[in-house]
Amino acid sequence: QVQLVESGGGLVQAGDSLRLSCAASGITFGTYVVGWFRQAPGKEREFVAGLSWSGRDTRYTDSVKGRFIISRDNAKNTVYLQMNSLRPDDTAVYYCAGAVALDIVSMWRLYLHWGQGTQVTVSS
Repeated sequence: QVQLVESGGGLVQAGDSLRLSCAASGITFGTYVVGWFRQAPGKEREFVAGLSWSGRDTRYTDSVKGRFIISRDNAKNTVYLQMNSLRPDDTAVYYCAGAVALDIVSMWRLYLHWGQGTQVTVSS
């Protein structure tokens, strides 16, 4: 049974940092494209960052470039999202997801496995 478990969310002030973790069981992240998505109330699910199955390539939505970093620890089968210089508009539920793909994809419908989400709230 595949399970993705996110952790690390919380309530922070603008300018602070958080590191989200996504631990996997039942799959090996080294064979999946992993994406981080977020969804704010009343808004569509949004691609935030992606990591290729090889771990060599990354992709970010424009609003987080230079602030967020996606990475992977193969030994722990865990993917991280380091979020720096957080802003109130980063407030959302953050999800990690795994896709079987050759390249990083941003369409959430292409992702097969999903975590339950972790809330990130950034106050001004």
